[in-house]
Amino acid sequence: MQQKPTRARILDAAHELMLTIGLARATTKEIAKSAGCSEAALYKHFAGKEELFVSVLQERLPKLGPLLHRLAEDPGERGVEENLTEIARLATGFYAESFPIAASLYAEPKLKRRHEDALRELGTGPHMPIEALDAYLRAERTAGRITADADTFAAASLLLGACAQRAFAYDAVAAEPQPVEEFAAALARTLLAGISR
Repeated sequence: MQQKPTRARILDAAHELMLTIGLARATTKEIAKSAGCSEAALYKHFAGKEELFVSVLQERLPKLGPLLHRLAEDPGERGVEENLTEIARLATGFYAESFPIAASLYAEPKLKRRHEDALRELGTGPHMPIEALDAYLRAERTAGRITADADTFAAASLLLGACAQRAFAYDAVAAEPQPVEEFAAALARTLLAGISR
């Protein structure tokens, strides 16, 4: 059986370690060891742990960003409620998987600041999905499919905030939340009731 390329092995190892021991404790040395390569090989593919973290989010978690950008460019033939339901479904999965990875940053303020500085340098961060969803909702407003006075940024913040809160609220308890499909549909329907024509 052929071994995966080095970059893919590094991403797999980083994802696993970030999930099990947290971003703060997952060192590049441990990631490289788990990937079966040298730390120097890791640095041939990634500038550092922050870039590796962003790559894990973009390549190993549900693909929220590409969907939001595609919809902002062309909302397509589907209705707004259907699009919002799909966004909520993907966002729920994205936040459920990314929350345990990023949560350890909040335990170490210096690491959190360093990480935030690196994200700014990379031109990314947790605000990006809100801005992308805002762009999609503005396109829908321009197309006349939601009200002309809809606050698209507030609507984007509400939808994604609810998805992130669901991940946070149910991460620490044994209670089973409402199934994702039902949650996403109800969230989209409720949000749309406030901004639809």
